Amino acid sequence: MKNIIVKVLKNSIAEELELEPGDELLSVNDCEIIDYIDYKFQISDELVKMEIMKKDGEIWELDIEKEYDEDIGIVFENPLMDNIKICSNKCIFCFIDQMPKGMRKSLYLKDDDTRLSFLYGNFITLTNLTDDEINRIIQYRISPIKVSVHTTDPGLRMYMMGNNKKKDILSYLKRLIEAGITVDCQIVLVRGVNDGMHLEKTIKDLSVLHPYLRSVAVVPVGLTNHREKLTKLLPFDKESALEVVNQVTSIQNEMYKKINTRFIFIADEFYLLSETDFPHYDSYEDFDQLENGIGMCRLLKWEVDDILDNIPENFTLLTDEITMVTGACAYDFMVSLSQKIMNKIKIKINVVKIINKFFGERITVSGLTTGMDIIDQMKNKGYKNIVLPRNMINDNGVTLDDLTVDDLKKELDTKVMICEVNGKAIFDIIIK
Repeated sequence: MKNIIVKVLKNSIAEELELEPGDELLSVNDCEIIDYIDYKFQISDELVKMEIMKKDGEIWELDIEKEYDEDIGIVFENPLMDNIKICSNKCIFCFIDQMPKGMRKSLYLKDDDTRLSFLYGNFITLTNLTDDEINRIIQYRISPIKVSVHTTDPGLRMYMMGNNKKKDILSYLKRLIEAGITVDCQIVLVRGVNDGMHLEKTIKDLSVLHPYLRSVAVVPVGLTNHREKLTKLLPFDKESALEVVNQVTSIQNEMYKKINTRFIFIADEFYLLSETDFPHYDSYEDFDQLENGIGMCRLLKWEVDDILDNIPENFTLLTDEITMVTGACAYDFMVSLSQKIMNKIKIKINVVKIINKFFGERITVSGLTTGMDIIDQMKNKGYKNIVLPRNMINDNGVTLDDLTVDDLKKELDTKVMICEVNGKAIFDIIIK
């Protein structure tokens, strides 16, 4: 696969060397570059030799002197510079297996690629890795790495992941830990399967690997209405979610006494579903699993409170009304947060709960909301200045069903803004 440059970053070494989009990277330090991990490893030194073929076929040999770990500043046509490693598991809870037909092909891609874990924080299972690939992680110091564990019971893990690979997840994790690789773990919790005593055993097994095994996230299984011919699974309800909250709180207290960290953290959904107050801000420690939906509500509330406590008297109101869109799960939380803002600032904040008709009403998180659900439930309702959380729009600027922000603006006949999920971003829309 050719390593074609598609972008040269401004004020970078590559720009200074007059590299251009369309140039091809042939080698670094006389080594063929198989993928992005090879590339990052080879360019980490202070002296780097790079061979480039220009668009006209001319070969440039470049000797580069730079700071250790300083980036060269080039972006490749294929970020991985190689094919994505596909997952061979058939997990009983796999969300991709529950998606309806007719969506864009990329949404059906099941990856289990170490490089995506390193680059983008994707969780991998380790079941699809060879010993050579494990050794490569260690050699190239691919850290931190995100690992989906689900359970440490070998038989139960084989059942949950739908394979017959008798791989002991603890032995793989120990190899990484002993090599100094930092690991964050995830457990997709399935009611009546890996919860209860299984969850407690899994956490205790993993805690032995602390501190290099840094934290464990527990997230609820997501169940759509498109589970034909799939394993029958129970969704979490208020009572069962409360059991998880109480159990994890107890385990956290025990872990804190033993290893000076709570170690296990559960998704905001469990607190919202059980109608339980979020733990104190400090209880999330370093928010290591924030991108997994853990601590996001508590952090947002803290940021909003902090800004309101320190808001200047001479601020300028940028608008008199906004409409914040959210999923069903966080609706009550967002209403409460909006009321707090309105008590301090003379602005009208509407909060609109989008019911997930596309995947089914059991899917309540905002990140799985489609553009058509937004349009169908908000059109001709007179809403002004609609604010969508960033996780409703992907990096290419489209919703899960390929609608752009301009499509939404046209259909809803009002301004539509995308807002990062943090306090500063919200107030940047309201005041200056």
